[in-house]
Amino acid sequence: MPSSLPLSTPGVELEPGKPPILRADSTGDAASWAAEHRDAVRALVAEHGSVLVRGLGPADRDETVSVLRRLSSGPMTEREAFAPRRAHSDGIYSSSKWPPHQPMCMHHELSYALEFPGLMLFACLTAPAVGGRTALADAPTVLGALPTDLVARFLREGWLLTRSYNDEIGASLADAFGSDDRGVIESYCRAAAIAFEWQPDGGLRTRQRRSAVVRHPVSGRRCWFNQIAFLNEWTLAPEIHEYLVDVYGADGLPFNTRYGDGAPIDEDTVHLLNEVYQSHTVSEPWQDGDVMLVDNVRTAHSREPYEGPREVLVAMSDAVRLADCSPTVEVITA
Repeated sequence: MPSSLPLSTPGVELEPGKPPILRADSTGDAASWAAEHRDAVRALVAEHGSVLVRGLGPADRDETVSVLRRLSSGPMTEREAFAPRRAHSDGIYSSSKWPPHQPMCMHHELSYALEFPGLMLFACLTAPAVGGRTALADAPTVLGALPTDLVARFLREGWLLTRSYNDEIGASLADAFGSDDRGVIESYCRAAAIAFEWQPDGGLRTRQRRSAVVRHPVSGRRCWFNQIAFLNEWTLAPEIHEYLVDVYGADGLPFNTRYGDGAPIDEDTVHLLNEVYQSHTVSEPWQDGDVMLVDNVRTAHSREPYEGPREVLVAMSDAVRLADCSPTVEVITA
């Protein structure tokens, strides 16, 4: 029988600046604990938007994968990745290959896709010596803190993601689409409402318009749900931005974001978005054996720069369709 662990259990710690923390007593069998307490843990996520389970301490990678499987429901295969990952099992991956000294700013996983995970799970195998937290921000709170005129424009127009795939930087075609066959890629793009154009050198450029604000599929709350700031050129470190523009040109960046009508988003606006996220961020340093569950629609996540080895497994689960989240704009279909 699933545990009936009450939401008010003393094991759940609620402190300002931190995600909810649940102290687990797994008595050495992390996978069994996860199976027994699955419903209670997921109920905490439904209430708070996230929960960090501490004390499970799975012994190795195989047991960690077992824990993630028992806590998740309906694993998702990642498509349209922006950075390579290593697959460990169905729906369970390594963290994105992103330079340790560069932050990964706040975002919602696959918020540019027509189907995205409703639940993200993170499991820390090796905590870094310095930094590397997976920080969180509540999307309804972030939405309420943004300027009303800016929100109104994004509600009206949505946001546009442009991507340029090449063999040198970022995710390859095979990483993103599961194949490098042109026919397979074109079929995927048409089904996923992604406009595409093949380049003379064999590269691919795509664009897709999505809603910047959606309603949570269960609670109905409006959430700031996108990757406008994270995938924008002005979030890049200046030296990286300069290098990429010099090599690929302003229109050939691996990824960039715009207003839904195609107009560029100015640097000040991108910095404002990141500052609002930062002012509503909560985090807790990773410890070996930690497992964190995150409602991907309600809660944005990021990754700090870090030093030393860091290994965090990522699971994507509980698929949600954009069409079920009251999108405010039509997607691009050609």
